[in-house]
Amino acid sequence: MRIFSFWPLLTLFALAGCSGNWGWYVVNPATPNGQRNLWFLIDGLYYTIALSVTAIVISVLLGLLVALPGLARQRPPRVINRVYVELVRAVPILVLILWVYYGLPQVADISISVFWAGVLALAISDSAFQAEIFRAGIQSIDRGQHEAAHSISLSYVDKMRFVILPQAIKRILPALGNQLVYMLKMSSLVSVIGMQELTRRANELVVTEYRPLEIYTVLVIEYLVLILIVSGGVRWLETRMAVTDRR
Repeated sequence: MRIFSFWPLLTLFALAGCSGNWGWYVVNPATPNGQRNLWFLIDGLYYTIALSVTAIVISVLLGLLVALPGLARQRPPRVINRVYVELVRAVPILVLILWVYYGLPQVADISISVFWAGVLALAISDSAFQAEIFRAGIQSIDRGQHEAAHSISLSYVDKMRFVILPQAIKRILPALGNQLVYMLKMSSLVSVIGMQELTRRANELVVTEYRPLEIYTVLVIEYLVLILIVSGGVRWLETRMAVTDRR
């Protein structure tokens, strides 16, 4: 990750070096202070990635569990699905982060770390969107696939596991990739409760160096590089799965 972030920064410094009003010295890799500041910023990548990946894994599993009742023929499970999705989507993610971190310990009488408060809030917020993605993906599978699974006496769990979900996941992979990108960006909001991810570290450096333009420009580049890498990985996976289907 550091290699990918290094070269865009050098280009930016070269273009902006002619401006005497910009203090690029605070993130100049050619100076000891600039190196320390850059590594301080870049080290936040670990927490951003760990937070986002953990939250997206939990949200996918939770979203699948929420989506299945929405596919039931009976009305009560569908109502439960709809109420959960609408309620969770109505709560701003920043408000949910603050409530989980400050409110949940009082309500449930538990102690929760900054990391897990962020993971829980992001996962709950994203699970409502994941549920809709899974519901749409499963409903897009041809009815004949369900009938074929019943004809060989597969149980509901086995039908979903071996027949329906593998096909649905291939169709919703672009949407899942978009949600991962969304999660990476929304992880910046966890900085408000003290999580030492990219945005929090940038805010702390601004307080000590008083150069918000330069430091936040580096922050933009970090997120840009990270999201481009993730998007490229998702497109590569889509291509691989498409090639496998044609064989």
